[in-house]
Amino acid sequence: MSILIEISENVQNGRMKAVKELVNTALEQNVPAVEILNKGLSEGMNLIGEKFKTGEVYVPEVLVAARAMNAGVQILKPLLTEEGTSAKGKVCLGTVQGDMHDIGKNLVKMMMEGKGLEVVDLGTDVAPETFVQTAIEQNCQVICCSALLTTTMEAMAEVVKQAEDAGVRNKVKIMVGGAPLSAEYCQKIGADCYCADAASAADSAVELCK
Repeated sequence: MSILIEISENVQNGRMKAVKELVNTALEQNVPAVEILNKGLSEGMNLIGEKFKTGEVYVPEVLVAARAMNAGVQILKPLLTEEGTSAKGKVCLGTVQGDMHDIGKNLVKMMMEGKGLEVVDLGTDVAPETFVQTAIEQNCQVICCSALLTTTMEAMAEVVKQAEDAGVRNKVKIMVGGAPLSAEYCQKIGADCYCADAASAADSAVELCK
């Protein structure tokens, strides 16, 4: 259906106004909300994610695309609830204690929402116990920790420990990411998954929620 391709293309180009208009037009044409979401909005975001992975586009392009996608999602939200479309999983996400960086975290959040995940954003400077408490209270399948400083990445080990102490380590997966991190560090602290970029993080989170 060509309108869905148009929605996807306008998401990729970050044209928020056009995306809103096209989503409303598609609804008037009786295109199901879930189809607009999956084949239009999410499709566009996924393509931007792939381009981001290969270095064809950069953070600013991803951010404007995500903003355009979110504008479309807001229109569809009430309809998706009516259609009984549930999220593919639930994730809580934040930058660890002592770290105030949020661009990477925000990018990951947008990518995850683009993949149909529900994201509880805890913001920056998040205490280890807050990650674990939130996961328990909100029934999150995955905890995502972000850090941009070598001095703050140690807080991630504490998140793993807190999850163990709370007895939920077997129920909740822990993902880590950020510039100073590596797969080796992830393994060392006993986390489940390390992701090098936002697009991979979104893909991994979907897999972990299955």
